[in-house]
This record gives sequence, C-alpha cells and structure tokens, in this order.
Amino acid sequence: MSSPQAATARDRANVVDSFFKISQRGSTVSREVRGGLVTFFTMAYIVVLNPLIIGTVKDGAGQYVGGGTDPSVSIAKIAVATALVAGVITILMGLVANFPLALATGLGLNAFVAFSIATKMTWADAMGLVVLEGIIILILVLTGFRKAVFEAVPVQLKVAISVGIGLFIAFIGFVDAGFVRRPASPTAPPVELGVAGNLRGWPVLVFVIGLILIVTLYARKVKGAILIGILASTVLAIIVESIFTVGVRTADNPDGWGLTVPKLPDDWFSKPNLDTIGEFSLFGSFEKVGVVAALLLIFTLMLADFFDTMGTMTAIGAEAGLLDKDGNPPNAQRILVVDSVAAAAGGAASVSSNTSYIESASGVGEGARTGLASVVTGICFLISMVIAPLVTLVPYEAATPALILVGFLMMTQVKGIDFDDLEVAFPAFLTIILMPFTYSITAGIGAGFVTYVLLKLVRGKAVQIHPLMWVVSALFVIYFAIGPLGDWLT
Repeated sequence: MSSPQAATARDRANVVDSFFKISQRGSTVSREVRGGLVTFFTMAYIVVLNPLIIGTVKDGAGQYVGGGTDPSVSIAKIAVATALVAGVITILMGLVANFPLALATGLGLNAFVAFSIATKMTWADAMGLVVLEGIIILILVLTGFRKAVFEAVPVQLKVAISVGIGLFIAFIGFVDAGFVRRPASPTAPPVELGVAGNLRGWPVLVFVIGLILIVTLYARKVKGAILIGILASTVLAIIVESIFTVGVRTADNPDGWGLTVPKLPDDWFSKPNLDTIGEFSLFGSFEKVGVVAALLLIFTLMLADFFDTMGTMTAIGAEAGLLDKDGNPPNAQRILVVDSVAAAAGGAASVSSNTSYIESASGVGEGARTGLASVVTGICFLISMVIAPLVTLVPYEAATPALILVGFLMMTQVKGIDFDDLEVAFPAFLTIILMPFTYSITAGIGAGFVTYVLLKLVRGKAVQIHPLMWVVSALFVIYFAIGPLGDWLT
C-alpha cells in the first residue's frame, strides 16, 4: 500500500502531465526538462551578447542605454533586464500556448534598433517605437489577421521555411564556432573555412569534438545526447582555457573563443539592477524624426517580427511533429499572442524587441514537445539574473554543435517539396537559400512569397492565389524597397 506522500506526488505528476499534455504528445517529464535545459544553453549567449550590442552604443542624445555615461553600468543593467524579460515571456509561452518555444531579445533587430534607430533619437524614444510595434502586432493577432495570413501560406512554402531555417541555424552554428568565417581581405570570398582556409585554435577543436560527440550519441540513440554533448564540451573548454589561456577571439587573437571565455568567475552571484524597466517614450520618436519616418521604422520592425515568428513556429512544430495536415502548429493563436506581447515587453524593459528563437529547435531535438520545456528554459533565464556561471561558462564552441545536428534534422523535410512544380519549387528554393545567404528569416520568406505570387500571375493562375498572399507580397515589396523609399519620403 502506497504512502499518502507517494499518492500526492503521483497526483501532482498527473496534473502536470494533463496540463501540458505530455503523454498525449509522446513525451515525458524528464525529456521536457532536458529539452528546456538544452534550449537555454544554446541561447543563453543572448544575455551576454545583447548588452554588448545595445549597451555600448550612444543614442542620438549622446547617452548610453539607461541615460548613463558609463557603458559598463549599461551592460550590467541590460544583461539583467534581458534575462528577466526572456524568462517571464518564455514561461508565459509554456503556460499559455503549451509550445516548446523560447523567446528573448531578437538578434538583428537589436542591432537595427541600436545602430539605425537610436542614433536618430534617444534610446527611450527608440524603445517607444518597439512598444508601438508590439501593440500593433498584438492588435493584428487579436483581430485574427496574423493567424489568417499564416494559414493562407501554401503548405509547401511552409515546408521550405522550415528547411531554410534548418540551413540558417546550421550556418549560424558554424559561424559562431569560428569553423566558418568572414575573410579579412576584401578580395577574398565572402566566407571561408577557419582562418585563411585553415582550421586553427583550441576553440575550433572543442567545437569539432563536441559535434562528433553529439552526432555519435544521437546515432546510438542515447537519451540526452545533445545536453550531454553541450556539458561535456563545456568541461573540455574550461580545461583547455585553464591550461592554454586562449582568451577571447579578436583581430589580434583569431584563435580565441567566440564570445564568452569558459572559466570559473570570481563572483558567483550578482545583485540584479532593474533600472531600465519602464524607460521608454511612446511617441517621442514622432517629434524627433517626424511622423512619416517613425511610421516607416515601425513598419520595418513589425514586418521582421511578424514573419520571423511565423517561420520559427512552423519550423519548431515540424521538427516536433506537432503540425496538422495544413502545416499549422497547435495553439497557433496563443503562440502569436505571446510573441506579440514579447515584442512590446522588450521595448518596455528597454532591451529591444523580444521574439521567438529558432534555437528552441535544439530542445526539440532533445525531445521537448510541450510548454513544460519552455517553463524550464524560462526559469533558467530568471536564475541567470543572479547566478553568473550559467551564462558565462558555456562558450559558443560548446553550444553550437547542437545547432548543426538540429539543422540537419530540419533539412530532411525538403523531401516534402515538389521540385517538379516550378510554381512552388523556385519560390521554395529562394526561401531556403536566402535565409542563410542574407542572415535573415524575413528576407527568405519575403522572396519566396513575392516569387510565388509572380509565377502564379505570369502563368495565368491568379485565381489560385489567396487574397492575403497578394496583400502580404505587396507589403514585402515595400519592405525590400524601404531604404530608397524612406530616403525619398524624408
């Protein structure tokens, strides 16, 4: 006869299983926890990288983020706020949408905000634009427009989005690890193997060993293959750094670590500083740059957020086997609502727009199928606000092998595209290759949509085009022309 304590534990487990539909989706609590941990370790770099991008840039008023004059202070505050928003919103994604998708400050968008928007106004004004963009997207979701657009996309183009993102994250993995790099010489090819065509340095060796380990464990069907690979590679990296003092990668030290140096920190705990929360001016940008310019900036931010998430949730759903026959993930409306709130929350916390992260696919590759994994990832982000080692011990080279394996798994979906049908095949091709080539999910989706509509039109099949595809394609034409259009209007 079981004890009352054992019965209570079983009841709690059943509640968790029922709430997250863990058994229904063919998963287990342990797999969800492992998946959540893997997702955190593969995207925890944002807590370090986001402050370095936006915390060291002066706005149009000559101030660093938070209105200060010391970038080191700005960096510390942004790191805490970045982790806080990522943690809260990712937990919200798990609880509300029950989907294994993590969110944090969007890379690319944060650089665009820092270097192209904030230099024309104060940082608070720029964050006001981000908040407005998030509110507009939320309205589009609540009215059903965003979900309707998603459902209007042909199934094979959704497959192409997943495949393109697979190549994209694999490319990100190789670049972040230093396995593939941009040459120093302007006459060299756009990218090359290692340094001058040669693999050099201990960090690259750690990456290669980590990749071999993860693939080997995965091939042997070892539970926790990706998590084991990341942790083992991190231990190896710490040992290598302690012996050889490799240091961070710079122009003078091309053989160094990509972002964080894997060594035990002097201080294990830090006191969170939340001064950036609420530092935004909703309409200050309209006074600084004018109504037309402000609206164009909002449109640019909105379109990138709008379709990045559409592509990401499709890819994650496909990898997890959660898509229906039309290529739609479960609770799509809830996913989009949380993502829209994330965009506004990032602006309100002064850390730039938050969005869905494709690195969530690494957790799915570990077995995550429900929102419990997102809750685990979110809790890790919250813990990282005070415990430094969680975000400073894992270098790019230890985490990125997971992206390579997941990129391969997502690439296998390419067989779902009919390459004998030009009207689908060529738009799918552009979608797939332009994501890694332009380093932009939005650019790949936009090129695919516009080309799909164009080919249908020239072949006399305009009636087969969903009305929303016309609207979205027209918006993408404006998006691609936003640079010269903005110059002309202003």
